[in-house]
Amino acid sequence: MEERLAQRSASCIKIVLFGPESTGKTTLASQLAAHYSTPWVKEYMREYLQKKWDENREICQPEDLIPIAEGQMKRENDLAAVTEDLLICDTDLLELKVYAEAYYDGFCPPLLLKHALNHHYDLYFLTYIDVEWTPDDLRDKPDDRIGMFQRFKAALEQNNKPFVVLKGNEEERFKTAVSIINNQLKIKK
Repeated sequence: MEERLAQRSASCIKIVLFGPESTGKTTLASQLAAHYSTPWVKEYMREYLQKKWDENREICQPEDLIPIAEGQMKRENDLAAVTEDLLICDTDLLELKVYAEAYYDGFCPPLLLKHALNHHYDLYFLTYIDVEWTPDDLRDKPDDRIGMFQRFKAALEQNNKPFVVLKGNEEERFKTAVSIINNQLKIKK
């Protein structure tokens, strides 16, 4: 099980879209991947939990956390193995850790915690809550957006992860992200 949570080394730059629900992460990940003609790692948690909800009207439980983490890392490792320059990740295990602790009174499975803290990414884009919250089957914290944002920011700060807060509308966020990624790619070359 532990090897399924491990992050394999890769030569590409890895950028993570990180933050609370309904802050534009998936939209931006898709836009950036299209702009750079590079793959992006889709969020496994959303698919896993949507299926659970659709089939049984069940919500996430602590026993779902490790299977979600394994699915996310499989996607990331598979794409990183075939990507040379840039990989956009629509979440990571640190995000799963933040959600676990928020929903389960500070609990995060030790194995998930270990890997969430040890994985390396070149940069995190922390998406701010200045976009409209859009409801769906899985989102449930419209009244705690600032609290959730603070949890995500604290996780990055406490673990010395490099990050930039993205604010503004969709176009502003995209332009800021492209400028920063372009600099990262220049440095790499």
